Amino acid sequence: MSTVVFLFFALVFTQTPELTVGAMHSTVKCIDKERIALTTFKQFLTDESNRLSSWIGQECCEWEGVTCSNKTSHVVKIDLHNPNVIDYARFQDIVDHDEYAAIYSKTCLRGEISPSLLDLKQLQYLDLSMNNFSGFEIPKFFGSLTYLRYLNLSAARFEGKIPPHIGNLSHLEYLDLSDFWMNRLTSDSIHWISRVSSLKHLGFSGVQLREAEDWLVSINMLPALIEVNFSNTLVGSIPPLSNVNFTSLVSLDLQWNTINSAIPRWLFNISGLVELRLDGNGFYGSIPQNLEKLVSLRVLGLSSNFLNSSMPDTLLNLSSLSYLDLSQNKFQGTIADGILNLCKLKFLDLTENRFTGEIPDLGVNEDGCLQDLEYLRLSYNLLTGPIPGSLGTLLNLRELDFQNNRLSGDIPLSLGLLSNLEKLDLSNNSLSGMVTELHLAKLINLIELSLSLNDLFFNVSSDWIPPFQLHAINLASCTIGPRFPSWLRTQQNVTDLRMPRASITDTLPDWFEKLYSRVKYLDVSNNNISGRLPQFQEANNPERRLIFHSNNIAGPLRPLPSDVYLFDVSNNALSGGIPAQNASNMKLGVLILSNNRLTGLFPSFLCDAMSMTILDLANNQFHGSLPECIGDMENLSMLDLTNNTLHGEIPSSLSNLSLMSLHLNNNSFEGKLVSLENMTFLSILDVGRNSFTGTIPQWIGERLQYLKFLSLQSNGFHGDIPQNLCQLPQLQLLNLASNNISGQIPKCIKNLTGMIEEHSAMEYLILDVDYGGSILEIVNGIERRYTKTMPFLTSLDLSNNSIVGEIPHNITKLIGLRNLDLAGNHLTGRIPDDIGAMQELISLDLSRNNLSGQIPSSLSSLNYLTHLNLSYNGLSGRIPTGNQLQVIEDPSIYVGNKGLCGAPVLKSCDGDAAVPPVQASGGSDEDGDDSLFPWFYAGIGPGFLVGFLIVVGTLHFVKSWRYLLFDFVESVVTTTCIQKRSQRGRIPQGINE
Repeated sequence: MSTVVFLFFALVFTQTPELTVGAMHSTVKCIDKERIALTTFKQFLTDESNRLSSWIGQECCEWEGVTCSNKTSHVVKIDLHNPNVIDYARFQDIVDHDEYAAIYSKTCLRGEISPSLLDLKQLQYLDLSMNNFSGFEIPKFFGSLTYLRYLNLSAARFEGKIPPHIGNLSHLEYLDLSDFWMNRLTSDSIHWISRVSSLKHLGFSGVQLREAEDWLVSINMLPALIEVNFSNTLVGSIPPLSNVNFTSLVSLDLQWNTINSAIPRWLFNISGLVELRLDGNGFYGSIPQNLEKLVSLRVLGLSSNFLNSSMPDTLLNLSSLSYLDLSQNKFQGTIADGILNLCKLKFLDLTENRFTGEIPDLGVNEDGCLQDLEYLRLSYNLLTGPIPGSLGTLLNLRELDFQNNRLSGDIPLSLGLLSNLEKLDLSNNSLSGMVTELHLAKLINLIELSLSLNDLFFNVSSDWIPPFQLHAINLASCTIGPRFPSWLRTQQNVTDLRMPRASITDTLPDWFEKLYSRVKYLDVSNNNISGRLPQFQEANNPERRLIFHSNNIAGPLRPLPSDVYLFDVSNNALSGGIPAQNASNMKLGVLILSNNRLTGLFPSFLCDAMSMTILDLANNQFHGSLPECIGDMENLSMLDLTNNTLHGEIPSSLSNLSLMSLHLNNNSFEGKLVSLENMTFLSILDVGRNSFTGTIPQWIGERLQYLKFLSLQSNGFHGDIPQNLCQLPQLQLLNLASNNISGQIPKCIKNLTGMIEEHSAMEYLILDVDYGGSILEIVNGIERRYTKTMPFLTSLDLSNNSIVGEIPHNITKLIGLRNLDLAGNHLTGRIPDDIGAMQELISLDLSRNNLSGQIPSSLSSLNYLTHLNLSYNGLSGRIPTGNQLQVIEDPSIYVGNKGLCGAPVLKSCDGDAAVPPVQASGGSDEDGDDSLFPWFYAGIGPGFLVGFLIVVGTLHFVKSWRYLLFDFVESVVTTTCIQKRSQRGRIPQGINE
């Protein structure tokens, strides 16, 4: 690209010698009329940074940004581009955006463009790029500046339609209207461009050309074109082109236009192309064979398409390529050894494809091939085998990214020779073995090291001083402990440090506080770190994220500095209250303190934390009532107060919030739910195990249309189940258990489509932190806390109420249901015959009702059923056998149904052969000593009972043990379910367990 630009400007300036004359030439005298025109032009502008402070006095040819001809004294050039060149990466950075935008904005010129510029009769060069003319259109009078050869209005925030009058500028060679702010400028036809026959550079990036179907025909009429940039123009399609006229083209950029077609073959008739960017267009099929005609091609970008062939041989014959980006496609097969033919490569990106097999030996050969390679990205493929040791010969390599493959074996020591390497990412593979000082010995320029999610063991001496200064360290799941690595204290530039699950069993060292103060993102979770939290200091790092969860940190909480955005110390042993501080100037957005031993009243000072989006205080010992000021937390979207001892009514101010997730389970709240009526964005509402009363509110079904999880269990609700609950299209969990509900199950229950459809992973992704809600639910007869597996939980629990009538036959339409519990009601009639259609059922409990008739034979077709309870009904007939029912052989699940017969109950059905008595092994000789056996079996019952009571008693009184057990059981069951469903091909790839 730099070569193309250099060639273009060489052409422009060799043909326009007066533009190279300095503005300070002593013989140049300003023409009065032109000075007045410039002064008027300035008066229409706002100049906050005083960039035009030199525009005073009589000699306008000496003003900054103004150039006059040394022959005629006419103004020939105005260059007022923003000196603060846009850093696109900082604009796109979520954290850095606002601060950088404010700095950049201060140097922008603003205002309206005065028509006084028309008095500059000889003006040839006008650059107003990267300023802010928001609210104004491109002036039509620009089309009357007939001598213009250079016009640059890129990123200047002009709005509206591009005036076709620009087509009058017949001498124009350079035109750039690119719109960095995307689609402020529009045009429904660019036919006017065909009149600018001298045009060499055309920049329309970000201009909306959705309606301009003549775009290709128009630019095809410009034979002198050297460079065209039509990226992000929304052209939508590429019209057919029989003859290519702009054969002088050197650079063509059509990125990000979502064209969705095969790659047009006429592109390969432009044999002089040096740069071709077709990224982000949805091109499908294979790369055309005539690609090989582009013998001069140095830059080829085809990323983010749907190309699905193997790597074509024609591509491997383009020996001039220095930049090749095939990332985010569907290329498959092995990475061809022919890649070594691309000797001049500096950049190679094959990320996110389907390449398999081993990585070829990409080393420098005797001819010096690949010696210039700087970027090698092969991440997110299916590559296997070892990392080639030959990579150690790529001495100019700056980035090596192999993350998310299936690579195995040791990390070769030769990587330690890459002294120019800046980024090394081998995370999420199957690498094993030790990482020693030799692996890192000469990496003096390394700033990013990521080896996470491998089976690697760090073995470096305690006094080792690394040769590098890292900015980012990610060693998750590597064995680094048991002590904190002392080499970390030498790293003075770290802003991102992630060492979760690193087998660290240590207290936080004293030097850690100094390291912490520099870090923007810190994650040392899931270790066994003890001691107390560090003393937090202000670090002027905007929106820091500090993650200490799942350790053994004790003692009190410390006040947080105002620059912390996310703070997670859940699952520790912290005690005491939350220290009060001034939250009004804090940037705190996510505060997660759950599963500790914190006490005291609800921390009302948090009401002033206006940026708070997630507040999780679950599983602590907070008491008292919720303050009214909680309604001031206007950005709060998730509130979890589960398992505390809070009481009183829900504050009416809570209705001011736009919560998406509300968890109040297992407290002592009372009254009615009227305060929640306006929370129309609620997705999760869990108010179980409280003392709420009244009927189930009608507004739940009328207003909460986004509701997915609703738990009202164990309260004092009475009356019928509202019919309008069936109007909640996304509801996948409904728990009304243990209330005083009466009436019948609504027949409209079949309309709960959330219990019919498949569900994918639903996660709250809060600025790189995977955090989701949780809910308690009884499945398989065991209460568990569902967290990451919540999306797969579909449950209907109406147990322990006073519901009457029959089970609606259309309940079997809920084919996505995994848990159905109707136990402890007064249901009558038969079990629906087609209950076997509910193929996802894991748990079914219909016990303690008045059901009659036979057990449907279709029940045996429920392949995933692991918990069944039909006890204490009036069922009769033979118990079905086969498939999963043969695994569930517990006779207690049928007890209390006198009419049932067949295995596993002891009652034979009519027509069955008599079952012979079972004899003890070895016979029953009278002389044999069998006296031990009756005593043995008699002792089993009491022994089991005592052991059971000890275990259950411990779990009942020790909350932390109980949750550890629930989490373990959930993980085992979830893993089993996901493996089964994955074998059936029902779970999308990439779902996080």
